[in-house]
Amino acid sequence: MSNSDPASPVVVWRFSDGRQGHDNQSLGLADALARRVALQLHTLEVPSAAAVVRALLTRRYAPGAALPRPTLLMGAGHATHWPMLAARRACGGRVIVLMKPSLPRQWFDLCVIPQHDAVPPGDGVILTQGALNRVVRSATLDAGRGLILIGGESAHYRWNDAEVLRQLTDVVCRCPEVGWQIADSRRTPATMRDALRALRLRNAEFTHFEDVAGDWLREALSRSATVWVTPDSVSMLCEALTAGAAVGLLELPGRGQPRIARGLLPLIERGDIRRYSQWRIDRRLQPARTPLDEASRCATWILEHWLSR
Repeated sequence: MSNSDPASPVVVWRFSDGRQGHDNQSLGLADALARRVALQLHTLEVPSAAAVVRALLTRRYAPGAALPRPTLLMGAGHATHWPMLAARRACGGRVIVLMKPSLPRQWFDLCVIPQHDAVPPGDGVILTQGALNRVVRSATLDAGRGLILIGGESAHYRWNDAEVLRQLTDVVCRCPEVGWQIADSRRTPATMRDALRALRLRNAEFTHFEDVAGDWLREALSRSATVWVTPDSVSMLCEALTAGAAVGLLELPGRGQPRIARGLLPLIERGDIRRYSQWRIDRRLQPARTPLDEASRCATWILEHWLSR
């Protein structure tokens, strides 16, 4: 589909299931597109199942009745799949799903899928290093600022409070010239959160995720030249790489051979991410030669294949 009038904006319907992580992905792609073309963005909440069935049968998508017809429809989360397909049937446009879909991939015009989901490449598929995000490369990184991002329980790693505390304390104490912020997340166990609050390190302070605004992490990443992340938090690792920071990986034992761990291997092998055990030997941690920018890469593909003819 071409955008024949260069002065007219590209109309994007962004479907939201209300989950912050999913919104972060679709907003990241919308932001990247908006940096390249005039964009008119409309956010639609996921409707009831009955409303979706009605839309499929009648070819009328009531939530978008007052909106201009879409050029692109995008969303992350399984709950967005049928609403996007129903909206396309009623109003046209191309559907972009930002995950490995739970419906046949050929039903969508484009599937943007993290490599760790082990989907083979093919037409209509863009494989990415991790999920898309809203972070952009920072020009204000400060060598005197560091960030340690703590995840928590996951299906892929065996969480261990004492081991994570040992590693992060070692990092902080071996880098006294850096002022560190240590931040938890929704998945951080209460025992770990209590231990972080009790830490008394001269050059580090703890930030609880509920005590800061929603854009706190992006702002912190824009200033922190060094970032350490627990391995369960792939999205935060990718955000740190996108900002241009030097990124270290705190280590936890995996459950079997976790798919997320396999997804990190190319980044580790290229030296874009360094494991704590490697850093402990030589203290080398440096930014990736080519910072990650997956949202921009996907936006460029969409522009070149769909919007520039």
